[in-house]
Amino acid sequence: MVREVAPAEFVATLAGQPRTLLIDVREAWELDIARLPQALHVPMAEVPERLAEIGRDRDVVVMCRSGGRSLHVARFLEGQGYGSVANLSGGILAWQRDVDPSLATY
Repeated sequence: MVREVAPAEFVATLAGQPRTLLIDVREAWELDIARLPQALHVPMAEVPERLAEIGRDRDVVVMCRSGGRSLHVARFLEGQGYGSVANLSGGILAWQRDVDPSLATY
C-alpha cells in the first residue's frame, strides 16, 4: 500500500533530506502553468523507460495535479521493487492551497 504524504508534511520533514526525490509525472504543458523547481520531471508515460533516473536507494515522492496519476506511478514503482515510495496527496493543487498560494491552478 502506497504511503500518502501531504504537501506541508513533505516540506516539514522530507524536503530537507537529500535522499528524497520528488518526481512530477505531469505533462510539460502542465509544468508551464505551475512547477516545483526541486522536482524531477518524468511524464507518467515515460516512467518505465526512465527508471534508471529514479534511484532505488532514495526515498521517492511522486506528484501530479491532484494525486491520481501519481498514485498509479507510485504503485508501479513499488511493483518494480522501490522500497520507499509515497504519493503527494492532493498534488500540485494541494501544494498551492497549503504551501504556496502564489502557484497558478488549472
